[in-house]
Amino acid sequence: MRRVIVGFFASIGFVVFALVLLSALWLFVASHEKPLAEQNVLLVDLTQPLPEGAPDDGIERVLLGELTSLRDVLDAIERARSDPRVGGLVARLGDGAIGTAQAQELRDAVALFRAKGKFAFGYADSFGELGSGMRSYYLASAFDEIWLQPVGEVGIAGLRLEMPFFRGMLDKLGIEPRFDHREEFKTAMNTLTETKMTPAHREETESLLRSVYDQMVAGIAEGRRLDQPRLRSLIDQGPFTAQQAVDAHLVDHLGYRDDAVAAARVRAGENASLVSLRRYLANADRPHQSGPTIAVIYGTGLITRGDSSTSPLSGSRIMGADTIARAFRQAAEDTSVRAILFRIDSPGGSATASETIWREAVRAREAGKPVVVSMGNVAGSGGYYIAAGVDKIVAEPASLTGSIGVVGGKVLLGGLSEKLGITWDAAEIGRNASIDSIIDDFTPQERERFERSLDYVYDVFKQRVAAGRKLGANAVEEIAKGRVWTGEDAKTRGLVDALGGFDTAIALAKQAAGIAADSEVSLKTFPPPSETPAAIIARLLGRGAPGGGEQSAAARLAVLDRILAALQPVAERLELATAPAGSLTMPPLDLR
Repeated sequence: MRRVIVGFFASIGFVVFALVLLSALWLFVASHEKPLAEQNVLLVDLTQPLPEGAPDDGIERVLLGELTSLRDVLDAIERARSDPRVGGLVARLGDGAIGTAQAQELRDAVALFRAKGKFAFGYADSFGELGSGMRSYYLASAFDEIWLQPVGEVGIAGLRLEMPFFRGMLDKLGIEPRFDHREEFKTAMNTLTETKMTPAHREETESLLRSVYDQMVAGIAEGRRLDQPRLRSLIDQGPFTAQQAVDAHLVDHLGYRDDAVAAARVRAGENASLVSLRRYLANADRPHQSGPTIAVIYGTGLITRGDSSTSPLSGSRIMGADTIARAFRQAAEDTSVRAILFRIDSPGGSATASETIWREAVRAREAGKPVVVSMGNVAGSGGYYIAAGVDKIVAEPASLTGSIGVVGGKVLLGGLSEKLGITWDAAEIGRNASIDSIIDDFTPQERERFERSLDYVYDVFKQRVAAGRKLGANAVEEIAKGRVWTGEDAKTRGLVDALGGFDTAIALAKQAAGIAADSEVSLKTFPPPSETPAAIIARLLGRGAPGGGEQSAAARLAVLDRILAALQPVAERLELATAPAGSLTMPPLDLR
């Protein structure tokens, strides 16, 4: 056992040493970077997921690295479009890593870049490989030229949403789901309680597919200069081999990465240099660094009580109500802040936590700070609840939102326990003490209390929407019932004020704060970013604590404690992410 413990801590020591060494090397390279050339081509990698912002916690930033965020990409393209040193950009495109709403925001950024007379090339190994590449090709259609590897394909064949239903498996295992919802379109429980889509579930899903499909067809047709009927016919004939895609005018050139880059250098000038997005951001000033201050708060992931967190193993986010509430209070108390931009990408979560965040957003408004929401890929259920009380809501046409409803319940494991030879016993005081038991079903009285709780949360949710959106009770009921809408459909029903992305939200925040439309603004993130990786490494090495001694030792022990916590078994993180977090959630919907 002693050898195991020593070996474990030796391994931890090696990890820490490697982090220190790599960070020191990164700092050395960063401090010796060459300045930008006179003529450059910006290289952008869009094959990986783009988080909304950097990890909240400093030590997690060390473990996860400086991930490229959506904001990084948008900032780089925005700065580059007015930078005379940048003649164009080349983006590598991939399959399905970027959500549809994010793709729309990137398409808009590329369009503004091209409107400045600059070129944008996109290349891909393949848009799908024996599968759907609709979303990635939709993004590609915003570029001047599309390059495709000769053995790649264009997998445009329509959209499909598949989901598993576990009721049959649960029956075989002896697990009984006990859930209910408000109302019929609140389908988060259906994968546990049904064996296929209910009529309402199918109606909602097909409506979402039609809305997103029509948006994609319109965008691709415009980008590729094709008639929509012709494009719809092509989609029904897909997928296409590389040469077939060229013949159908879906792709401009067959070639490899080096061919696309070489063509870009010819277009930009024979002396043009290639510059990565991260190097460009390090050399060029980011936009939105001067002028009146607009606070930016990122609300990402499942909504829970407590503090926000990021899994160092999976990178998934948890939106903690305490963290977001604190950010709103800090922004409201900061006299330099003129308005607040709240960026939401969340499928919902705890009703209690959602109410906490909603209240702080309302309090910020009452303190004289206008609040504007910008929705990412998803802002549904609790994700819409926390937006309901703000001044303006902005969503991309394909953002998934609404889902005004509630779901709750429990699963009974008595049958499974019997199969496994497990017996249970309990002692209790109180007539309804077993209401959350995983062995005993609801008593009639407990069922009545449970149903009453669902009614109460649903009624409060609708009241928040009615007050915030200035809608009558009947109008809210008509668009509620747990139904998910695309941003485009939500706007026609009064749930969203404007279609667009971050830039549209900034414009509305400026307008609400009385800032001139053409004025520069400074974006300030709340809560303030924690220590940089460099600062953390300095603490780890004992610097930054005056006099060393106990303070320095405490800092090193604190960092070690954080690293050990980050290396806890992944099961604990999965348990946190999948535990019942409340009743304002929507099912995962990945429209491919």
